[in-house]
Amino acid sequence: MTVLDGAREHWVRTGGVELCVAELGDPQQPTVVLVHGYPDSKEVWSEVAARLAGPFHVVLYDVRGHGRSSAPSPLRGGFTLEKLTDDFLAVADAVSPDRPVHLVGHDWGSVQSWEFVTVRRTEGRIASFTSMSGPSLDHFGHWINKRLRRPTPRRVGQLLGQGAKSWYVYLLHTPVLPELAWRGPLGKRWPGILERLEKVPGGDYPTASLPSDAAHGAWLYRDNVRPRLRRPREDVHAHAPVQLITPLGDAFLSERLYDDLELWAPRLTRRTLPAKHWVPRTRPDRLADWIAEFVTATEDGRAGTAAKGKHTDRFGGQLVLVTGAGNGIGRATAFAFAEAGARVVAVDRDAEAAARTAELSRLIGARAAWAETVDVSDGPAMEKLAARVAAEYGVVDVLVNNAGIGLSGSFFDTTPEDWKKVLDVNLWGVIHGCRLFGRQMAERGQGGHIVNTASAAAFQPSRALPAYGTTKAAVLMLSECLRAELADQGIGVTAICPGLVNTNITATAHFAGADAEEEKRLQRRTARLYGVRNYPPEKVADAVLEAVVHNRPLVPVTPEARGAHLLSRFAPRVLRRLARVRPPL
Repeated sequence: MTVLDGAREHWVRTGGVELCVAELGDPQQPTVVLVHGYPDSKEVWSEVAARLAGPFHVVLYDVRGHGRSSAPSPLRGGFTLEKLTDDFLAVADAVSPDRPVHLVGHDWGSVQSWEFVTVRRTEGRIASFTSMSGPSLDHFGHWINKRLRRPTPRRVGQLLGQGAKSWYVYLLHTPVLPELAWRGPLGKRWPGILERLEKVPGGDYPTASLPSDAAHGAWLYRDNVRPRLRRPREDVHAHAPVQLITPLGDAFLSERLYDDLELWAPRLTRRTLPAKHWVPRTRPDRLADWIAEFVTATEDGRAGTAAKGKHTDRFGGQLVLVTGAGNGIGRATAFAFAEAGARVVAVDRDAEAAARTAELSRLIGARAAWAETVDVSDGPAMEKLAARVAAEYGVVDVLVNNAGIGLSGSFFDTTPEDWKKVLDVNLWGVIHGCRLFGRQMAERGQGGHIVNTASAAAFQPSRALPAYGTTKAAVLMLSECLRAELADQGIGVTAICPGLVNTNITATAHFAGADAEEEKRLQRRTARLYGVRNYPPEKVADAVLEAVVHNRPLVPVTPEARGAHLLSRFAPRVLRRLARVRPPL
């Protein structure tokens, strides 16, 4: 039983076909029309529709020749964009005759929806459009022509790259063969292919109509692709606000297709998602949030006009968990992700500090923020945290293992208890985070990113930091190993090595071999030195976001950290000499 079984279902007659239309939610609320792609039926949207049906009137329909809708006769010429536009208007008039609808399209649902939102006869009928994994064929045609007219190496590379991704389009233009394949072995194996390659959960999707849906849908390509790419329309400007959601792992469409989209959609909001092509099935939670936010903004007159922070398109709505978020680098990192519109889980062993970070994150711009209290060195407590976060907030998209403590003193003054404490927090805390949250990312199968805070001490030996440097060197090596293991699952791993940053870690650091009074003196003196250096944690936070965006393996942040890293590679003897110098404490 699917969630659509409880929908109000009826048929709309248009252009010689009958379209199966399903409605959920209150018809008095804003209407959201979900248009499916190829080779799908309306059920591809079932998980998204269920999440939207509370605040909105949700409408889904089987495109002609798909699902429970009838097919045109003959098939040739029956799937042109003009006829698909007739279908959309018939549905819109039937379900929302007095108010414009909010349009959402995926794959070929997005391709045809671009037609709807750029032709004159639909003006006033569309309030907003959310597009994912499907460009306008006219925009695509202009994109190709621009690169053919001025074929720079970069543009030729883009053409060749998209040409390789479009291999299936050529096959669908061949006569008879696609129909035979879909009605034969491909139709039977398709659910398994989606589950294996796209990580689409099994269950009630795809429906039993898949073979005929795919066979009929081949005419979407045959009737439209070549004519529009050869002679794209000139006046193809969107007459409604547009939200573009780009899955970064899309195997069929390059991100570069949308480089010039602002020319055609002046009221454009961009979102990117670390996921593959079939996001309505793999990330319905994220899509529902973004669609609801965009529809609400449009209804309030804010769509396409709100100011956006840096990286909002990359992290907007994503779930980011930061440990050690109560102060310093952790708090600054939580704020940076909040400003980029992420949902933030602020984790710290200090409950009050974590709650304050979450509260401020919401004020700064986080879509949502929560505080969690845990000691990262406590394995069972971390297991409970991971289970609770997954159940209440979802699978983490970005994990920042930042919690750490300082320890200074000679090797022989460092007691076994000192070693255990610094290893438990600085190393085991990272291990627990990577193991628990990283496993959830891997099992979801839609990518993600892990950031581990190491230190310049990871590659800069010091007679004063044997225990601390050992833990940070271990974090660096763990990050490198994990990056190699998770690469083929689309999960990036970064080691951040800040250097001397003005945080309170110096005020709480333990100095092995010193009595309580001497330790307080050393803490104050170290804090003053770091304060004179005055490198702000906000710059480290910026480096974290840039590292995730560009999937960087190692990021030394401060000038001294970058210098030490260079010396470790090209002049390690110099570092070994410097390691012998007594620190000025």
